[in-house]
Amino acid sequence: MNDGPVWITGAGGLIGNYLVQSANRFAPGIPVAGLTRTHLELIDFNSVRQHYSRQRPRAIIHCAALSRSPEAQANPALARKLNVEVTALLAELAADTPFFFFSTDLAFDGRSGNYDEAAPVNPLSVYGETKAEAERIVLANPNHTVVRTSLNGGISPRGDRGFNEQLTRAWQTGQTVRLFTDEFRSPIAAEVTAAATWELFTLDKPGLYHIAGKDRLSRWQIGQLLVQRWPHLNPRIEPVSSKEYAGAPRPPDTSLNCAKIQALLSFPLLGLAQWLATRPNDRF
Repeated sequence: MNDGPVWITGAGGLIGNYLVQSANRFAPGIPVAGLTRTHLELIDFNSVRQHYSRQRPRAIIHCAALSRSPEAQANPALARKLNVEVTALLAELAADTPFFFFSTDLAFDGRSGNYDEAAPVNPLSVYGETKAEAERIVLANPNHTVVRTSLNGGISPRGDRGFNEQLTRAWQTGQTVRLFTDEFRSPIAAEVTAAATWELFTLDKPGLYHIAGKDRLSRWQIGQLLVQRWPHLNPRIEPVSSKEYAGAPRPPDTSLNCAKIQALLSFPLLGLAQWLATRPNDRF
């Protein structure tokens, strides 16, 4: 491994920011370069190649993406450019060094839930399709790693990336939030996702892994947990069915089985309620 920094793309987002902020704790002595669009425009491939040649990063953790599913659905060409083509370029540049790619539980169709790494993907949305295509490119290199995760919460630089931030923003403006009772995910705190990713990085065990919360929760159940946490916001939620949603198809249950990564980690991946109980005074 060379002496260059670890590139973390998408450092202005939720998971990328936590990876940068926690690097000294989990990977002491390893320099980190947190990249945002201010530092490097990833769709400018010539600039990316030149920047890579100058810095010679020892590894890349690729978090940047067009990650909002409705935006990807509305602009599939841009979604493919950002989620597939950028990933392919970075994986090519890092052919001989560690490369970590963040993917999504939305690679699955949600018909069964509790998906492990051996389960076949079958995405229903443009976002899921582009992530699944990028996974195949990354995993063609046996020294590269794909991390699938679920809904992540936390405090992002812009205050709008975590599922908790989206809810609190709505409540602060007096909105009643409609939440699906029949759509299930495996929510996790982004700081836990970052900690698990750094541990995996130091273990040098490439491959495909699921990193998510232990509990299968509906969006309605997630909302109930956060309503109890922030009564001062006068939070209001309303239960609805995902069948009422008029947009792209939504997988009903993309809960993830994380037994593979849990066997390697030094700490347990808690359910959301358990994790919140350990941080009673935090904003999240």
